[in-house]
Amino acid sequence: MARRWIATAAGGPETWELVDAEAPAPATGEVTIRVAAAGVNPADAKHVAVERGQRWPVAIGYEVSGAVSAIGPDTRIGSGEVAVGDEVLAFRVQGGYATELTVDASTVFHKPAILTHPEAANLLLTGTTAAEMLAIAGARVGETIVLHGASGAVGVSILQQAAACGIRVVGTASEASFDRVRAFGGIPVAYGDGVRERIAAAADGAPLVAALDAVGTSEAIDASLALVADRSRIVTIVDPTRAARDGFRWIAGSQPDSARYRDAARARIIAAAASGALTVPVARIYPLADARAALALIASGHPGGALALVP
Repeated sequence: MARRWIATAAGGPETWELVDAEAPAPATGEVTIRVAAAGVNPADAKHVAVERGQRWPVAIGYEVSGAVSAIGPDTRIGSGEVAVGDEVLAFRVQGGYATELTVDASTVFHKPAILTHPEAANLLLTGTTAAEMLAIAGARVGETIVLHGASGAVGVSILQQAAACGIRVVGTASEASFDRVRAFGGIPVAYGDGVRERIAAAADGAPLVAALDAVGTSEAIDASLALVADRSRIVTIVDPTRAARDGFRWIAGSQPDSARYRDAARARIIAAAASGALTVPVARIYPLADARAALALIASGHPGGALALVP
């Protein structure tokens, strides 16, 4: 019997249920995936934490890696022809915290052999978010930008994608994470009192032309506003209230323009991972039944890398 996590009403992971739920047979344009790993992201909990007009119950999880167990008639996946047993990853699905699920085939791509299932299950949400942040900020070769939350999952993807494009990144992080930031091409500075001055010093005279915010603290946003002259080049994925108030950009996968951009970026991100140019550091792997513990670590703000659930 297949199992999956669901939210039956608005609330935190403590209110969710792990239930028996068979995946339906795939119709034309659908495939069924036997899940080997599900990615764990803050959005998994955030999107069911409050009432937003959802139709309950809501199946949890947006990203998986596994093997195709069934294929609908006359169906191709996002990366082409597919056969039962092919290893794949899927992003922008619903219900990834499961042992098996049936999804729109356009969301499914062949998994790069270089990636483990836990790595593949955490590639696309962070990778496409990072790509969109760099694009919205208009970051270009030779420029120096600020990144808040440089050691987090989105931050590490930004660092790698920026380095590949010749973009210099000054990234805020805890001192314990400095080696991680350096390893992916960033210039680390400690957050806390005086962060604005430390960022400016680390830029070593180069103008700071854009700022990317993956943490949403007042300290980070205040520093960005003080250091970057063009507010259209300041982007947050965390604080829509400050963005609206102070005239900079907030993006989210729920926005139609963001969804279109991230969908279009999937193949490029997968190709970068397949070539070894984009890696996904995984900090911990949990059994599927321990989803609540994984979300608690994510909520702490210091997971140390990507987290995955393994059925």
